[in-house]
Amino acid sequence: MHLSFYKPHYFAAVNNYHLTEEQLRFTGTPNDAILKSNEGSDRYPILAVEEEKLVTFFVLHRREGVKPYSNNNCAILIRAFSTDSHEQGKGYATKSLKLLPAFIMEHFLDINEIVLAVNVKNTAAQALYEKCGYIDEGVRVMGSKGELIVMSYHFRGEI
Repeated sequence: MHLSFYKPHYFAAVNNYHLTEEQLRFTGTPNDAILKSNEGSDRYPILAVEEEKLVTFFVLHRREGVKPYSNNNCAILIRAFSTDSHEQGKGYATKSLKLLPAFIMEHFLDINEIVLAVNVKNTAAQALYEKCGYIDEGVRVMGSKGELIVMSYHFRGEI
């Protein structure tokens, strides 16, 4: 598996990406996220690709995107994280989150923290993030789909 910035040649794969109604309770579609990314330079759609197949999607959002969740100017936010419904349960979400710190260190040299906000009702996602090293530091915010738990992954401390 590898992580890749969205490029137009992935258009068909994104259009074929499927989310269930249950998933859509907590996240947006890749198409919508890519459209929002085209509006501003601080959003970066990221695809997790396994054997040339799009399996997981998310957006990295810098600067203004992070502000509601963290005061760290060197943080980046994960938004719209999802796994294609046909690919769930295969470990792709875990793999993509494990690859993410190295990907960020390669492409975003000033970043030392990854932040995400997960709905309090989305216990499966909370467990996934905890398993991948994200920490609930007690911050709560209200989002458009309910109360959110802010979780962080800190790195580069020893660099």
